[in-house]
Amino acid sequence: MRRILAALVISTLALAASAQEKELLRIIGTDTKFVVQTKNGPFEITRTMTPCAKNKGWLQPLIPVPGVHPVTELELLPAMNDKDSLILDMREPEDRMRGTIPNSYHIPYTEVSARMDELGCSKAAGKWDCSKAKKIYAFCNGPVCPQSPSAINAMVRDGFPVDKIYYYRGGMLDWDALGFPIVKGDF
Repeated sequence: MRRILAALVISTLALAASAQEKELLRIIGTDTKFVVQTKNGPFEITRTMTPCAKNKGWLQPLIPVPGVHPVTELELLPAMNDKDSLILDMREPEDRMRGTIPNSYHIPYTEVSARMDELGCSKAAGKWDCSKAKKIYAFCNGPVCPQSPSAINAMVRDGFPVDKIYYYRGGMLDWDALGFPIVKGDF
């Protein structure tokens, strides 16, 4: 009887311990840990899912392509009224349906290089001419979302002028966390 009780206690403790272990999220690429050498020895930095983390992406650089302008909400707000600018939601359609930044335009990141005509470019002889392109303020789900950085890379590769790209790395995560309004069905 004692053996059965002891085995039951051990298995219960093991289950409780595994339930308390948090899933480690990626930090850079596929790395889930980063070791810092401190005066007290190595310190391991990890990321775990929190209500604020919201997704399992990995940290994106502040400047996804050299020449892209990083922006915050303070630069994004006036761009919303600039006729020569376009706030571009580059997320998947189902993410946009859950809510987006007011006055934003939607082109999913997987489609942007084929739809650059909507950004002020024109296609001639199979190449994009972006001499009349709008300023693009690109965003996706937040600092760990690779969608808009991937799209920005594709845009630049296909001829979009890098100096007309503004990257709001904070995306929907920061927009929401800062208490700004989110619109639904305003498409």
